Amino acid sequence: MLDRLEDLLRRARTQGAVEADAFMVEEEIQTVQVRLGHIESLKHARESRCSLRIFTGTGSASATSSDLSAAALARLVEETVALARVTQRDEHSGLPAPEALAREVPDLDLWDREGHALAVEEKVERARRAEAAAMAADPRVRNSEGAEFYDRQARVAYASTGGFAGRFRASSFALSVTPVAVENGHMERDYWYTSGRRLAGLDSPEAVGREAARRAVARLGARKQVTTEVPVVFHPETAASLIRALAVAASGPSLYRGTSFLVGRLGERLAGPGVTVVDDPMIRGGLGSRPFDGEGLPSRRTVLLDRGVLASYLLDTYSARKLGLQATGHAAREAGGGVTVGYTNLYLELGPHAPEEIIASVDRGLYVTELIGFGINFTTGDYSRGAVGFWIEDGALAHPVEEITIAGNLPGMLRDIDMVGRDLVFRDQTAAPTLKVGRMTVAGH
Repeated sequence: MLDRLEDLLRRARTQGAVEADAFMVEEEIQTVQVRLGHIESLKHARESRCSLRIFTGTGSASATSSDLSAAALARLVEETVALARVTQRDEHSGLPAPEALAREVPDLDLWDREGHALAVEEKVERARRAEAAAMAADPRVRNSEGAEFYDRQARVAYASTGGFAGRFRASSFALSVTPVAVENGHMERDYWYTSGRRLAGLDSPEAVGREAARRAVARLGARKQVTTEVPVVFHPETAASLIRALAVAASGPSLYRGTSFLVGRLGERLAGPGVTVVDDPMIRGGLGSRPFDGEGLPSRRTVLLDRGVLASYLLDTYSARKLGLQATGHAAREAGGGVTVGYTNLYLELGPHAPEEIIASVDRGLYVTELIGFGINFTTGDYSRGAVGFWIEDGALAHPVEEITIAGNLPGMLRDIDMVGRDLVFRDQTAAPTLKVGRMTVAGH
């Protein structure tokens, strides 16, 4: 892969490029879906793509090809150069300075050769076991939307005329199941999952199935709720969505376009001292880990919120130059060949409280287990999303609730985080423990 990238860059230079970089991905994905014990689908897909960026003295352009043959890559160079000749170059565009590029490619334990040797029949069996465990966990679980086993392996390579060339391999596996519970003619569904870089690190199919069933059954008898203002406790899965929203607001493109409530707020206190948010691509075996970013900058740990203070933005080279700041190594390659900003392993650091202690601190409020829709205005911070969960009375979960909306304002919600749990588990690229926001509007009927 690196040889092909180096050849691309040589061709680009001979055809007029002042600077150029290229990014190549070859991946193989298998998914197995079963429902009620029967195979619904088996999919095996291979995808390859090469993204090229070219900067001439007057213009710039990027393009992608899914054909990696020698003739197609030669065409990719010619067509990208031709595009660059008819565009005007932005003064902030260009590659990172050569001295800023990564000098090594650390091994972050992202590849699981043995895991990918799992036979298709065994993948089907794991999905069946997860679904069977969910169906057997409670007599009220009478149906299923199915179970899925996912297996992805990828090879990634990057090279630039600035002098960096690197590559790495990555694996990911996941197993999920979605049972349906029925009682008194009322149906509820929920799901659970396990994921990781290593097959051996996944939870057992039976554990996944039992937890999915528990969640589905717990939702039976859900009611609507009258509109009120109360404390809201976020389950770790929903708390993670708040951290993702913060990352979007802190990303370079949102900032230089003026569409973020965080513009010009570096160094300001946004939350209490118990709130620290980190993005760390160097976690060994992390689902978002990578040894270098999409522009060849070295991966490094970034503290986004440091004990409540906005300590950093998430920036690629272009957005950093636009904002007069330093890039943070958060460049990600888009499908069309360009560069955007993305997070890696983003998490809220754990706090001192047990989840039960947080719920017990609420006399009357809401415990959110699922969020629906995407109602966030990042310019103003206004927040409104559909929610499912449990009503809290006298410090205990009283009954399930649904068809409600929670609303607030992200800056205010961050300020009002007054308890953070110690139940931090990395189940995805974004993770958070249970947390409590002191007051939000819960809209029902």
